[in-house]
Amino acid sequence: MGNENILKEGISLFNQQKYTGALTYFLSLPDDCGADPVELSYYLGLSYAKLKHYDDALLYLEQVVTSSKDAEDETSMERVLQCRYLLAVIYCLSGRKKLSDFELNKLLEMGYRSASIYASLAFIAWEQGNVDLSLDYYDKALKDDDENPTALNGLGYVLACEGRDLTRALNYCKKALDILPDSAACLDSLGWVYFKMGLIDESKKYLKMALDQDNTNPIIAEHLREVQKVEE
Repeated sequence: MGNENILKEGISLFNQQKYTGALTYFLSLPDDCGADPVELSYYLGLSYAKLKHYDDALLYLEQVVTSSKDAEDETSMERVLQCRYLLAVIYCLSGRKKLSDFELNKLLEMGYRSASIYASLAFIAWEQGNVDLSLDYYDKALKDDDENPTALNGLGYVLACEGRDLTRALNYCKKALDILPDSAACLDSLGWVYFKMGLIDESKKYLKMALDQDNTNPIIAEHLREVQKVEE
């Protein structure tokens, strides 16, 4: 039985978004099953990531990056890029910003100049308090893709928080919301821009809509409290 056939059932489950079933299948394979260890690690890492078992995902994603760093074929390179990006996201989610920044910069060194990479770098820079660097990365993201909603929303939000060029911030956030009309993040950002502009009724309208979409988000709740304080 070829390597492809060995993993075929698990890959099929993964592609059907049956991540628990896929993970169970991949873990059930014996060590001597003949599967390509890098490909198996790749799917194990993806499955764990989809299930938000991030520590386990890191273990396998790092194996793919380490084992495939000298790979020359297109498929292997795409997997390395994908795994590096997932590593960066997981590191960011778990508060390991320096490791996240390292992985994202590696992607840029490899020539991966996508808007999502720049937007991720911008978010990390913002979280680290480096506002100017964050704005620079968001600008680069929009030069790569001026319709990228994450970059549009992120740039508008940072500008609003810093009280810089609120008209520009408003345009970015409106454009992001046009692309993702049900996004709690986009609704929140637009509401926050209106608040910074002193348009309280508009601000409250969009922040309430954002909270309806994501009622467990502490940032949205805090923004709405700030608006309500002004009304008192």
